[in-house]
Amino acid sequence: MSKKLVAVCACPMGLAHTFMAAQALEDAAKELGYEVKIETQGADGLQNELTDQDIADADIIVQAIAVTPINNERFDAYEIFEVELQDVIKDAKGIIKEIEGMI
Repeated sequence: MSKKLVAVCACPMGLAHTFMAAQALEDAAKELGYEVKIETQGADGLQNELTDQDIADADIIVQAIAVTPINNERFDAYEIFEVELQDVIKDAKGIIKEIEGMI
């Protein structure tokens, strides 16, 4: 059985930090053996939107955000791990391992 991680990355400007965080999370999750899907919310709108099924199937749900994500109510029934964009950019792998220790 494969592990799944989904994430939302969003910041007010939605330029560099959103995509740097998304890339860092994707790389770290794959390295740790996860299937991964990351939704970005930024200057170019909402991209790679997570479906209800993506969210339901996830072992870990991360929000690397500096603003409240669009359609955030999708996550109401789930445990969400909210982290700072900068922290994900600096140490995504460490953050995923820390979350694994909490679940």
